Amino acid sequence: MLYRVRARIMEGKMSEFFNKLTDGTIAQQRPDGQEILASMQRARLTAPGVIEWSETCYCPQPLAHERETVYNHFLSEIQTEEISSEPEIRGASFWDYLAESQQQLLT
Repeated sequence: MLYRVRARIMEGKMSEFFNKLTDGTIAQQRPDGQEILASMQRARLTAPGVIEWSETCYCPQPLAHERETVYNHFLSEIQTEEISSEPEIRGASFWDYLAESQQQLLT
């Protein structure tokens, strides 16, 4: 199933989230790590503190495993809507936001 997902980011946890996204921790997770990584790379900031993305998931409950293992640790107020095709989501790149935030912490 394909879902459009909307969630609020937990600002204080974004550095840890980006580290896990880039160090292979999430990518190596089975069965959905690669999809989580790809989803976060295409996610867009659509309002202050809010991201949206599309994601394929085959759990009986939308994103059940993804929420339990990753999303609930870094995101809140997660909403899903089943869709039939990839949506065009406008907004700034969430991935760029994470990278820029991480760079600011390092300087």
